[in-house]
Amino acid sequence: MAGHTETDFEKAIEYGLTSQGGYARRSPAAFDEVLCLFPADVIGFLQDTQPQKWDQLEALLKGQAEDQVLSDLAKELTTKGTLHVLRHGFRCYGKTLRLAYFQPNTGMNPETTALYAKNRLTITRQVAFTSVKKVPGGKAKRCILDVTLAVNGLPVATAELKNPLTGQRAVDAKKQYERDRDERDLIFKFKERALVHFAVDPDEVWMTTRLKGGETFFLPFNKGHNRGAGNPPVEGNWKTAYLWDEVLARDSLLDILQRFMHLEVKEKKVATDRGPKTVRKETMIFPRYHQLDAVRKLVAHAKEHGAGRSYLVQHSAGSGKSNSIAWLAHRLAGLHDAVDAKIFHSVIVVTDRLVLDQQLQNTIYQFEHKTGVVEKIDENTQQLARAISNGVPIIISTIQKFPFIAQALRTLEDKGEDLTLTTAGKRYAVIVDEAHSSQTGETASALRGMLNKDGIEAAIAAQLSDVEDENLTEEAKRAILRDTLRRGKQPNLSFFAFTATPKFKTKAMFDEPGLDGQSPFHEYTMKQAIEESFIMDVLKHYTTYKRFFGLVKQIENDPQVPKRAAAKALTQFLTLHPHNIDQVVTIIVEHFRSNVMHEIGGRAKAMVVTGSRLEAVRYKLAFDRYLEERGYKGIKSLVAFSGTVEDPSIPESAYTEVGMNNGLAEAELPEIFDSDEYRVLLVADKYQTGFDQPLLQTMYVVKRLAGVQAVQTLSRLNRMAQGKSRTFVLDFANEEEDIFKAFKPYYEDTPTGENVDPQRLNELQHRLLEWAIFTSEDVSAFSVVWYGKKKDHTASDHRIMNAVLDRAVDAFQDREEEEREEFRGQITAFRNLYAFLSQIIPYQDSELEQFYTFCRNLISKLPPPGDGSCFTLDDEVALKYFRIQQVTQGSIDLNGGETDPLKGPTDVGSGGRKDEEVGLRDLVERLNERFGTSFARADQLFFEQVRESAESDDRIVEAALANKYDNFSSYLERVLDELFINRMDGNEEVFSKVMSDQPFRVAVHKGLARELYERIRAGRRH
Repeated sequence: MAGHTETDFEKAIEYGLTSQGGYARRSPAAFDEVLCLFPADVIGFLQDTQPQKWDQLEALLKGQAEDQVLSDLAKELTTKGTLHVLRHGFRCYGKTLRLAYFQPNTGMNPETTALYAKNRLTITRQVAFTSVKKVPGGKAKRCILDVTLAVNGLPVATAELKNPLTGQRAVDAKKQYERDRDERDLIFKFKERALVHFAVDPDEVWMTTRLKGGETFFLPFNKGHNRGAGNPPVEGNWKTAYLWDEVLARDSLLDILQRFMHLEVKEKKVATDRGPKTVRKETMIFPRYHQLDAVRKLVAHAKEHGAGRSYLVQHSAGSGKSNSIAWLAHRLAGLHDAVDAKIFHSVIVVTDRLVLDQQLQNTIYQFEHKTGVVEKIDENTQQLARAISNGVPIIISTIQKFPFIAQALRTLEDKGEDLTLTTAGKRYAVIVDEAHSSQTGETASALRGMLNKDGIEAAIAAQLSDVEDENLTEEAKRAILRDTLRRGKQPNLSFFAFTATPKFKTKAMFDEPGLDGQSPFHEYTMKQAIEESFIMDVLKHYTTYKRFFGLVKQIENDPQVPKRAAAKALTQFLTLHPHNIDQVVTIIVEHFRSNVMHEIGGRAKAMVVTGSRLEAVRYKLAFDRYLEERGYKGIKSLVAFSGTVEDPSIPESAYTEVGMNNGLAEAELPEIFDSDEYRVLLVADKYQTGFDQPLLQTMYVVKRLAGVQAVQTLSRLNRMAQGKSRTFVLDFANEEEDIFKAFKPYYEDTPTGENVDPQRLNELQHRLLEWAIFTSEDVSAFSVVWYGKKKDHTASDHRIMNAVLDRAVDAFQDREEEEREEFRGQITAFRNLYAFLSQIIPYQDSELEQFYTFCRNLISKLPPPGDGSCFTLDDEVALKYFRIQQVTQGSIDLNGGETDPLKGPTDVGSGGRKDEEVGLRDLVERLNERFGTSFARADQLFFEQVRESAESDDRIVEAALANKYDNFSSYLERVLDELFINRMDGNEEVFSKVMSDQPFRVAVHKGLARELYERIRAGRRH
């Protein structure tokens, strides 16, 4: 029964740990507050487990052995720390003495198992000691700890307990650690004694691994409730009983000390007056509850069920995924089954993150204290082949290297290196750092095919007689079966996929059910991460801006244009228009100066997310120009985009990321942006996923975002940092409703729609053949060559296969455009559907596999829709009105509303819709009707007055009537200043912009010259 006082609570924890948790009770008098040890347990454990060494020390030290051992232990605890001493022992008079024995991976060594059983775990209530703190009057303060846990006499954990029924909660225990406990006291000294400190009440648990007064950082250590923070009610027990019943129980705590806790070291270079200085930050990592729970459940399931499973771990950003992967990799590498057989011969971590490589190696080195356990594949595919062949326990690689292993083996053979890569009888665990669509494609099939090469070949031998196509050679039949078999699940491979934002395919592929009977296997929601303050709520301060504009058709005739393509071109015209960019940049810079610069102690940073590489270039130029014109300091920017960008408005221009960043190498950008010198990063399809910069506080979005991309992009802001209390998003391109729909599926529950009926695949195959664009004979003729070679195809092979495909392409081009696009939609749907379903359903259908291969290759040869060119607008339209207006400010609340389920690949191919033709005038009017609201007369009046003045000027009229347009345009440019000066009182802001902003001036001149020239020559004076 739950007690009513803190003492009752204390007694209950003590009873739980001593009656069922494997602990012994100790008196507070057993604690030596000078050494900060329980000396009797230290000595007793050494005598019990290492009697021979103890006898030698006794003989050597003549009655001083106990004092000397305790003295040497205390010294090594000071220099090396508790965790190191527990794992690796300490030295005394040339002898290494172990202070703990951990559970072995197997039961094959009874002696090690017996030593493990001799560990002494103790709980002591009301441990007292004299603190360095003083009480009023100058006396030293006497402190009493509610609970102290020790392993073999060495304190490893403390706890302060509170009971709401006496008016205090866990938050009061946290304050007690912050205000009444001092990190200078030996029991609290970082690394040297107790490693973790818990603030506990019957409802919540918080923990920290380092006391720093008011700066102490406590983390919640709760199970979660209703997909949010807190703990679920427990019938007949406290909500937090899991802490002592599960987490701190004997085997669990020793497991945490052995395989989870580690010292994380981060080094950062900072500029000082004396040059660069390296700042070292150490953090003792104790697993959070969801990490501990996930790793243990994955390991237990793999131990019971063996290889051949696919697990999805859906953990929100901020969940500590890197540590979870490191712990899981280490555990799986040493995992044995009930009969002590190794379950996985190697663990392969598939990642693109360089940070994870080093973190894995550093973390696992602390557990093993030896090199060679982890190998990072950073050279070539030959290195990967060697690592797999040599059975390296943990291999870190990108997935892109696996398709080239066969080629690497041939290269090694040519070099005279006889490397045998056999997978017979081997089992592998594959940990996927970020599970997304690339893990379900051809590259992932290559990984599966390589890691179960021998198993697949054995299956081919058994099924070869089932392939009935007489046109195929035996080698071709083998190749078809090989491709078919490697798509599905492999009995010797288990996948452990981590992601915060799974797609439909991800949940279908990694389908091992969790507690609720469906994927994911383990979950830590965005809602819980936000409520537990592990990540920021990036939607809490969300402001949307709307661009209102009016377009005008400038040409006399009204050409018919493709509706969708022209609308897209008009949108691009607006997006890249100098007036739009300049106004957005003005808002961004002024908002940053007013609201962001002073955040996070004056170190806050911002990201501008643009929709294209050309946009990134123009925004960077406009951004820097605006800062220079106004003399603003302290807001230096960097830009990130790939390749070389040519600006069509600037002949012979060529912009690169390195060039625009004054020679800064691409690889150095994250580190340089981390410095205090740069505050704003403008990006185009870079740094929108996997970029971890805690000081990123504000995002300016000028790009359309949807679905997973919206979540991943905006989540760059969610990292916590000291002093970071809020984030800002200013969105110029998206509606609140769209962002809500994107985030909602990943906030609490991620539902999926219905799975596609596999029969649809046969229906699509039938419908494609009905077109008679290609035949079954064409598929067979292509397959004979495609599957007929053991190695690379020859030039003659390519000639034959292309001839088959070309016949189909010709038949395709003979159709009407609407039919072509319907066929394209169906063949694309078949390709996507087969690639998806074949990984879930073991089709083993050689005909479907051949059909898929043919379709996949034919799609790449089909000409693009239309004539293959992009629709462009030159001088057909002009911008007449423009205004940016804030339309919403507040938060996007994800707690209400409906969640749209994730959708799978389409089961039928409807094809692309034909782009209907419309008049340019109609299209402009429709866009103006949609976007041209809320305009005042003053928005266009100034330019109309300038135009009217020009039309009344005889010199300008004469020039228009006597010259061709190019000559008139040049003349007008010379008198433009005079026209605007005469009207400057009408709108000083616009006048100032025309006179000082060259791109804006060019745009105004161009539009005004065209309109004046046509109006004057047409005789239309007003």
